[in-house]
Amino acid sequence: MLQTISYPSCDGVHTIHAVQWLPEGELRGVIQIVHGVAEYVERYAPLAHYLTERGYVVCGEDHLGHGHTAAGQFGYFAPRGGWDLVARDIRQLRVLQGERHPGLPYVMLGHSMGSFLTRTYLIRWPGTLDGAVLSGTGQEPAPLVALGRLLAGGLCALRGPEYVSDLVYQLSLGAYNRAFRPNRTTADWLSRDEGAVDANLRDPLCAFRPTVSMFRDMMTGLRFIARRDNLARMDRATPVYFLSGDRDPVGSMGAGVKKVAGMFRAAGCGDVTLKLYPGGRHEMFNEINRQEVMDDLLAWLQSRGL
Repeated sequence: MLQTISYPSCDGVHTIHAVQWLPEGELRGVIQIVHGVAEYVERYAPLAHYLTERGYVVCGEDHLGHGHTAAGQFGYFAPRGGWDLVARDIRQLRVLQGERHPGLPYVMLGHSMGSFLTRTYLIRWPGTLDGAVLSGTGQEPAPLVALGRLLAGGLCALRGPEYVSDLVYQLSLGAYNRAFRPNRTTADWLSRDEGAVDANLRDPLCAFRPTVSMFRDMMTGLRFIARRDNLARMDRATPVYFLSGDRDPVGSMGAGVKKVAGMFRAAGCGDVTLKLYPGGRHEMFNEINRQEVMDDLLAWLQSRGL
């Protein structure tokens, strides 16, 4: 059963649109989905249905500038401090769902930018999750992150925070498709499943480019989650499951995912699992082997008593 949830955003302006899918029988746990750039939580309905059939409450919110929260203002968090605002909105849903479902194991599943936000959450609110799943994550080198932040921040100052730059897009998200030339579409990098790619391109809630301020905010987030002193703040006992395709350009074709898993282990995290799927691209829950991916996720959850 799908229910709609709403609550005030930390920006003091918007109302956050969120949903929860409820199982019919006994509740096993709660899984909060944190979506990526240019998408929204209800794209994860097939995964949510799979999990609810196995006893999990599944929930998630549409970030500022996304989905039904955007109110027509797509690809824009805030004039300043956007990463912090989105992280706090995610935290608000965690608190609300904890009150609705007290005592149940609570897992956060973040995809792509959502994985960066989940990593931010693990640093800022340690000990408030029973597990974390990081899908399609990665970590660009610090000099590239700094350069991207400088470029996007400069364009914010020159053109305003709501400006959409073709240059910034082509240097970031637009570059991911190059590894899959000759290209059938502009989004071949998302999945080998042509139907899933075409559905994404047809979806009006996915058909936008982020503003320069959102790129600036994402670079701010990437810098935050790469710092060793911040990583040291995480609860080392929280189990973390990394899953990705080994042809995902966001994760540098697997190398970036291994890098982040290594960062977690170096920070003292004692339960880190990494699963790379051969040939898989960015959206493993929309890949041709999605059933295998969901089954593996369930097996990991159950093996951790979640």
